[in-house]
Amino acid sequence: HSVREFLLLPFADTHELQLLDFALFLGIYLAALLGNGLILSAVACHHHLHTPMYFFLLNLALLDLGCISTTLPKAMANALWDTRAISYQGCAAQVLFLVFFFGSEYSILSIMAYDRYVAICKPLHYRSLVGSRACAQMAAAAWGSGFLNAVLHTTNTFSLPLCHGNAVDQFFCEIPHILRLSCSDAYLREVWALVFSVFLAFCCFVFIVVSYVQIFRAVLRMPSEQGRHKAFSTCLPHLAVVSLFLSTGIFAYLKSPSISSPSLDLVVAALYSLLPPAVNPLIYSMRNQELKHAVRKLFYTSSFSTNNMHKIVIGFLQTNTLSANS
Repeated sequence: HSVREFLLLPFADTHELQLLDFALFLGIYLAALLGNGLILSAVACHHHLHTPMYFFLLNLALLDLGCISTTLPKAMANALWDTRAISYQGCAAQVLFLVFFFGSEYSILSIMAYDRYVAICKPLHYRSLVGSRACAQMAAAAWGSGFLNAVLHTTNTFSLPLCHGNAVDQFFCEIPHILRLSCSDAYLREVWALVFSVFLAFCCFVFIVVSYVQIFRAVLRMPSEQGRHKAFSTCLPHLAVVSLFLSTGIFAYLKSPSISSPSLDLVVAALYSLLPPAVNPLIYSMRNQELKHAVRKLFYTSSFSTNNMHKIVIGFLQTNTLSANS
């Protein structure tokens, strides 16, 4: 290949505004790290959360951290140092990891819908259908299929000859923008691969919607108002996350070039690559009392440990001071 590096789209024209963007990105990144980190810690540390639902939520938090860490650190570095460059290998790595994390995340979201369907519609068969071995196998299949899909798209995209410059009109390396730099009809192969992937994603979406239709029908037949509230509180956040994730992702990859513009592409890319990882922990914990309680307990335990450590250090210093004086 003749291209040694790509030039990413800057967020602003002046360095002062670039620094402002850096501060904004840093805030979003820290929010995503904190939110997903708390979910990971809460699920790992509390034995009563070692259930299939929270196991898949832990997987989702890991994937969210991967998604946002693939794009945002490089965008932040470029904004801070007022540069646009990303190496050819760095660009290929971004595409590989982004497609891997997004593909795996969508599979996990589909599995989570299946988990909720079995828990609410077939509660007597829950342990046999969603046991620990089945959970591990489903999670492995999600991560494995995501990786194979990513290798396919990355190989397809970066095997194309590029002759329309090296300027990618996006703040990270995104397949549609790299295809525009291609100078042969070979890019149609990757376009069809993308269409096939989106078709699979749409099939997953239909599966999720059908699952939720069955879930809501079962929930509305529940005699207990408390039971209905608990079921809705675990299902509605998941549906909100899926809708946001799929609608923005499909729009970004399948929109017509005639309605494409750098500012619109930028907003859509930010919506599907930055918003879900930062907002998912908030959506999932807002209506989930068990998770809220576990996070509060985590904070209490950590502050208690910090206070104890503080007292130990002060006691140690005081002892040393007294012995030195005597």
